[in-house]
Amino acid sequence: MKNNIFSLILFFGMPSFALAQNDAILNSVLIFPTQEKHVHASSIVGLPNGDLLAVWFYGSGERTADDVKLMGARLKKGEKSWSEPFQMADTPNIPDCNPVLFLNSEKKLFLVWIAVQANKWEQSILRFKTSTDYLENGPPVWNWQDNILLKPDESFAKEVAKKLKELPESSAGWAGYAPKYDDLITAASNDITKRSMGWMTRIKPLLLDNKRIVLPLYSDGFNMSIMAISDDDGLTWRPSLPVVGRGPIQPAVVRKKNGNLVALMRDSGDDPPRVHFSESTDRGESWTATIKTTIPNTASVELLVLQDGRWAFLGNDIADGRYRLSFFLSDDEGKTWKWKTPLENVEPNKGSFSYPSLIQTPDGLLHITYSYHAEKDKKSIKYVVLDVKKMVKE
Repeated sequence: MKNNIFSLILFFGMPSFALAQNDAILNSVLIFPTQEKHVHASSIVGLPNGDLLAVWFYGSGERTADDVKLMGARLKKGEKSWSEPFQMADTPNIPDCNPVLFLNSEKKLFLVWIAVQANKWEQSILRFKTSTDYLENGPPVWNWQDNILLKPDESFAKEVAKKLKELPESSAGWAGYAPKYDDLITAASNDITKRSMGWMTRIKPLLLDNKRIVLPLYSDGFNMSIMAISDDDGLTWRPSLPVVGRGPIQPAVVRKKNGNLVALMRDSGDDPPRVHFSESTDRGESWTATIKTTIPNTASVELLVLQDGRWAFLGNDIADGRYRLSFFLSDDEGKTWKWKTPLENVEPNKGSFSYPSLIQTPDGLLHITYSYHAEKDKKSIKYVVLDVKKMVKE
């Protein structure tokens, strides 16, 4: 086990990299003017007609604010300014958070998010809407709405117990008279109610062949992750085995050239905070126990395989906040990250930039949205366009 961990740490090592020129950033604008209410957790999708559609949550706070709803905006093809924001979803008197937008293989539009029951993350319910009528101005015309209900069976508990034993021993954060973290999580995994609720969205799914969709989910109750898998283009869903570790949440999933899936995850565990890594050899059904890479991390990850095979990674690559958000590029499937450019980089406590969403359009350009909190009462969603060709110096 130690040899495997050592090799994987080397695999995701971070050697010296060239700081890419900022002329790679073609556009950097706010979707709407900064305002006082909380806006966070955006997602962006490219539509068949060349429009872009973005969504985020908006309200007086997060899980404890019952007025939180989902808002969106549209950027028409060829235009420079986003539309006025419009409502995308609202569960009355319950906070709606963490929306994700994507198109399935038949170009049906999905909006998946969480309704936070009882104002507790661990009681969240997965909800979704679909639309086939989304190319006109304003919000999509939603054709269907339902919940995604998952029921992990006893194999969930067995996997948690097995994989926790594969992790390196750790005593960080435990009190002398308190049960160990691993014991508490193992006990909770045997509770069918706990393991069936509270799974939350954050990052877009991975679409595979044969209509398989792998939707990354995480739980603040278990402080780990799972995948919702559909083999019929999003009509029905079932759970994978859990992605087990001490704090691996909010997975971003890509497919390697050999067919394996890789998940990079935000660190919600013990120090030092580093991006977590896990791999699947069976199309997302099961995952290796996570290890920490050498990439610093406190709040965000996002990952995408580009059209030319390079990997793009976005994250808060610092250990003490959200005041820096950086874009990395790799030409060897994450073994090294040779190029880097900062999207935001300010002094600590001078801003918060997090929860990015990343897509690539057919013209090769990268489109990014993320939470832009310049000050406490100045919040928006920022939109950035990157030209990878201007980053790479062959």
